[in-house]
Amino acid sequence: MAVLTEPPRERTRRETATPGRREPRALVTSFVGYAILIFFALVFLYPFVIQIASSFKSEPDAAANPLSPVPNPVELDSFQRIFEGTNFPLWLGNSLLVTVVVTLGRVFLDSLAGYALARLRFPGRGAIFAAVVAVMAVPGVVLLIPKFLVLNQLGIYDTYTALILPLLADAAGVFIMKQFFESVPLSVEEAARIDGAGVFRTFWSVVLPTARPALITLTILSFQGSWNEFPHTLVAVQDPSLFTLPRGLADLVSGSLGVGTQYPLKLGAALLATIPVAIIFVVFQRYFVRDANQGADKG
Repeated sequence: MAVLTEPPRERTRRETATPGRREPRALVTSFVGYAILIFFALVFLYPFVIQIASSFKSEPDAAANPLSPVPNPVELDSFQRIFEGTNFPLWLGNSLLVTVVVTLGRVFLDSLAGYALARLRFPGRGAIFAAVVAVMAVPGVVLLIPKFLVLNQLGIYDTYTALILPLLADAAGVFIMKQFFESVPLSVEEAARIDGAGVFRTFWSVVLPTARPALITLTILSFQGSWNEFPHTLVAVQDPSLFTLPRGLADLVSGSLGVGTQYPLKLGAALLATIPVAIIFVVFQRYFVRDANQGADKG
């Protein structure tokens, strides 16, 4: 029996004609999709553009054209006033001190706690981890008054210790490190223990170097969180000499500069406060944890 087959020329013409008919629709869909993404990107970026532009405006120009993205004329007086007419250098120094100490403390302590919860077997381990997860669900504002009472009772209120000590560990960091350490194969640690390494030596010399992606993620989050921390400073200090950048900027916005809007000065100070976090994020953002198995044994 003869088998009817489609001529090769007709089959080729039919297969190539179908994509041709769909191509205009795909182009339109792609164009609309990109147009929507670009629109929302511009909406998201426009406030930052206004912030940068207003920092270089004169006071009359900023008051008359607050939403204009082009300063006319371009002036640098606001930045000079920031460093000479405010306590911005003091706030910057306090923020650097608090942020560096808190970031180092969180990376070290959260790693220790995460490793203990992931690897060590001790009574109450499950309850402690449940408490860590529960703390993550509690809004920070709920703890402000208890935090103030504790700081006051310990006699460290209105000191650098009050700014730093309560922030040295956080539940989210412990959770991140625990989840990562659980992805590290036990074989990595067993070899070290056979060689006589103790628990801390195994953690420090063997397991921790494999956790580079998680450590960098925790470093970025800790730096950003402590640099931008504002509610904690409200209940920790009242002395203006201990203000960090968020607290100092809030003081500027609340009217400590006197009369006038002074938008260029306020937005210029906010712009300068944003730069360190932006640099840290841009430099290290590619190291964010993307796969829980990045710390697995590569051998």
